[in-house]
Amino acid sequence: MKTILLPDGVVAPLRATSKKQVLQELSRKAASLLDIAEHDIFEALLERERLGSTGIGKGVAIPHCRLESLRKVSGIFAHVDPAVDFDAVDGQPVDLVFLLLAPSSAGADHLRALATISRLLRDDSTCHKLRGSSTADALRAILLQGDE
Repeated sequence: MKTILLPDGVVAPLRATSKKQVLQELSRKAASLLDIAEHDIFEALLERERLGSTGIGKGVAIPHCRLESLRKVSGIFAHVDPAVDFDAVDGQPVDLVFLLLAPSSAGADHLRALATISRLLRDDSTCHKLRGSSTADALRAILLQGDE
């Protein structure tokens, strides 16, 4: 997770009223951290969402896309407050979002990162801890605990 989660890559709380606004805010944050055009990130995320929602259930979403201009797999975590409708598979609103961006050439690295994030956010105990934390530092510590 340490290799995926960007320094300053935790947003808490992310205030938004819709899935689109969550993706816009995360695109803005990623653009500032990665020096990539916000519009390119946002459009790639929307294109991916058109294939099917990245809301995996239990209040969790893992929006992801590939970008030609990116050099390494990178992630940003956000605690969305209040939770928003994300067209999740279980119909539940989403409050835990992990944005994953990968280079177009990432291949297996992209899939490994998705699997790592999915495993972490499918753990009820981890999600409970994340929901009980309100600062970026506390959230980052919880996300990185699995690396120890």
